Amino acid sequence: MMDDTDRGGVILTAFHSFRIHADTPDNRKAQYPRIASMSLPGGASPSSPERPVSRDLMEDYWSEMKNIEDDGPGVHEEMMDMDEAELEEEWLQEAGLSTLLSGTQSDGHTEALLSTLTHSQANMVKKRLDNYTQTLRKKNRQPTRHVRDVFSTPDTSSGDLTPSVSPNGQIAPKLPLWNPPKAPQLCSVFAPAESHSSSVSSEMISLSFDVPYSESARGHRKGRECQDCRRFRKDDLPTFQIIKPRQGLTRVSDLSSEDIKKIGYISLIELSTFYDILGIELKRNRVWRSKARESGIFGVPLDTLLENDQKKYPGSRVPLVFKKLLFKLEQTGLQTEGILRIPGSASRVKYLRQELELKFYEDRFNWDEVRQNDAAGLLKMFIRELPYPLLTQQHLPAFTAAQNISSPKHQLQALHLLIMLLPEPNRDTLKALLEFLRKVVAYEDKNRMSLWNVSMIVAPNLIIFHGKNAKQEEMQTAVGSAHLVRLLIQHQDLLWTVPCFLISHVRKMNEAATGKKTPTSEKTKRRLLRRWNTEKDRNRSEVTDLHDGVIRVHAPLHAKVSMAIQLNGEMKARDIMARFDVENSRGSRSTGRRQKQFLFEVGGNIRERCLDPEAYLLDVYHANPHCEWILKSRQT
Repeated sequence: MMDDTDRGGVILTAFHSFRIHADTPDNRKAQYPRIASMSLPGGASPSSPERPVSRDLMEDYWSEMKNIEDDGPGVHEEMMDMDEAELEEEWLQEAGLSTLLSGTQSDGHTEALLSTLTHSQANMVKKRLDNYTQTLRKKNRQPTRHVRDVFSTPDTSSGDLTPSVSPNGQIAPKLPLWNPPKAPQLCSVFAPAESHSSSVSSEMISLSFDVPYSESARGHRKGRECQDCRRFRKDDLPTFQIIKPRQGLTRVSDLSSEDIKKIGYISLIELSTFYDILGIELKRNRVWRSKARESGIFGVPLDTLLENDQKKYPGSRVPLVFKKLLFKLEQTGLQTEGILRIPGSASRVKYLRQELELKFYEDRFNWDEVRQNDAAGLLKMFIRELPYPLLTQQHLPAFTAAQNISSPKHQLQALHLLIMLLPEPNRDTLKALLEFLRKVVAYEDKNRMSLWNVSMIVAPNLIIFHGKNAKQEEMQTAVGSAHLVRLLIQHQDLLWTVPCFLISHVRKMNEAATGKKTPTSEKTKRRLLRRWNTEKDRNRSEVTDLHDGVIRVHAPLHAKVSMAIQLNGEMKARDIMARFDVENSRGSRSTGRRQKQFLFEVGGNIRERCLDPEAYLLDVYHANPHCEWILKSRQT
């Protein structure tokens, strides 16, 4: 049996042999009989006798690597050295905690954020800040603030650290830590009794969004008897059953950009805490700089592409050329055998790329010239040549580190947090790609592209390594990278759902921030009083004295623009939507042409959230008693 080092050498040898003798299918298959026995990730060591990946699947991966190499060197990269202190500083800034470093006057944001952290999350922030301080001291540089000025640490052995922040750098009174709901059991898994039988191909695993993943995984460290780390059959992905929260599921697009930004802060802290508890080493990438173009199609950053697109089509969220390529493939390629796998003509793809650069934005490009396999080649080339990876420079190491997590459930939770961390252009573009890939898999009986086939081919285009050891890392993580892509495709709907515990963090942050903003001037008080009187006069003809459990729903675009409603334990958002639809149909004949309306909670401890039609309103009311309830259409 080989150890990891031996196996890495075998993979590299086989790949180099494959590059030399790849002219015939027989030669390709002959080069890596031992590579074909590689096991899937997810708990088993590389040398364990788990179900192997087939030789044909591995050939898909190596063939794609050969195609990528034939396409050219790609984007020129320049590595930039960053020391430990700079990496920690970057982490703290990305976590929204930059004022801990500068010692500048805080607007209350940092205190509000720290006040929502669990003990484990607070420990992680302290660990990062402490490492930053110690690294500066080793370089004979004095940090602006010492970790003692941020965290009071009367007993570090207890692990019960409470953030205590003061804008002037002095030790401030302790802020209350948010205690998350406790999980019923540590690392609990719901699976029918019969699913433990070897004859069943997959297990049903429950996934709750109520408790931070780092809290529910704490049993992993304590007793090493984490049920989530049991081995599953690696050739079949487990089936995850979402435990629906009473407040309804929330998609990323349901929240305001301000609240999504706060969710990014918490997600980074939670991800680092989660990996630490699982014993997964998480290193941040050394920054590398690419020579990005400011115009054109290929090699242009996503945000630059969208900025250019939005001049012509306001509101664009995915690059137009990317959408066009996906549309072309969906229109003509879903039933094409070997789509994504069989490369188009290299010369024709090169010509089409030049034509796109010259003619796309002038609407002169002839899409009828593009064959299915050429479109697939252009699509993969577009992703691969982004000057900064679609999964981002800073978080790509965290994506690849997820391969080392032993439980499919914990792997999915890690990917879930990483999706929350992606910038909006990256997240929207990745979503469009995954939706397309799911359609490709749905036509497997026609195109002969299984979920594994698609994952093997997409992985080297999506999970890209940089630096001196890039080739070796790609070879050693081939199967693991494809497995992660498989998870992304299979469970994409779940991954774009915002966990409830993150929304609870945001609510606590907003409440903490609001508590510090009291109207001090007489002018501000008079303005608020005037606004309150205006609202009172507007609703004078209706019920204005709302008792506990009574809400007023505003529907500006409906015939009945306002309605007071008594909530009960079983009333859902869809019931309110239906009630207004009935009222509206009585007062207007044009309901068929009106855009669908959704119920929103606005203000209070959330900026704005579009409610799931299945959300129980009394639970939302108790979570945010001071919000406004508005019926309106969603922004697209």
